[in-house]
Parts: sequence; C-alpha cells; structure tokens
Amino acid sequence: MFYSIIYLNKQLEQVMKDHRTKDFRIRTKTWIENEQKELLFGKGKTEILTHIELEGSISRAAEKMGLNYKKAWTHIKILQQNIEDEMVVPQKGGRGTGGTKLTPKAKEMIEKYQQLQREIEEFADQRFQELFFDG
Repeated sequence: MFYSIIYLNKQLEQVMKDHRTKDFRIRTKTWIENEQKELLFGKGKTEILTHIELEGSISRAAEKMGLNYKKAWTHIKILQQNIEDEMVVPQKGGRGTGGTKLTPKAKEMIEKYQQLQREIEEFADQRFQELFFDG
C-alpha cells in the first residue's frame, strides 16, 4: 500500500513536470465543526443562507437548491443551536406577504466564511504552484 502511494506521487510529479503549465489549480473544501466533529458551517449552509437572502423565503431557497423545506430548515436550526444565535427572522404576513430575512449575524457569517475560503484557496494555489512548477 505504501509503495503504491509513493508510486502514484512520483507519477503525479512526472505528469506535472511534463505539462510545464500553470493552468492547473488546487481546490479546497473548508468547513467549521464543533468538538464532536459535527458540521456547523460550510459551503452548503452558506448557499442556503444566500438563497434565503435572495429569495426572501426558506421554501423558495430550498427549491432553488433541490432540497425539501424540512431539510433546509433543519440545516438552519442546527446552525442556530450551535452558535446560540438566530440566523433568520420570519416576516409575518398572509400568503405572498410573509417571508424570511437573514439576521445581521447570518450575513456576517456568510461574509467571513467566504473570505476565509478565498484566502485558503489563494494560499493553497500559490503553494501548489511553488511545489509543482517553481521547484
């Protein structure tokens, strides 16, 4: 098994050297978890909250993402329980006049998560270029 990994790494290194191109990019996936290793926040929750902001509705946001309402609401409840703060505020009203808005905390979390993800990808891509092409 260990030999296979070394062999694959050497093959990957050779492919990279043979191509001599910097068109390759490394991609990362970042999420925040608690001490029990439960997912608290990441790309999926960011997308749900962003769609709620755009659509003004959990059900329409869920529909856009191909989720059912219950699944989307469960994601929000888990997040709210773990950070001990509200993420969404339901707007009272009758049919067509109600909806859901994000709290300032939700908007802040989206912004910070997206910034973190951008910075991690920039660093990872720079380091990837250094290791595989500049070395």
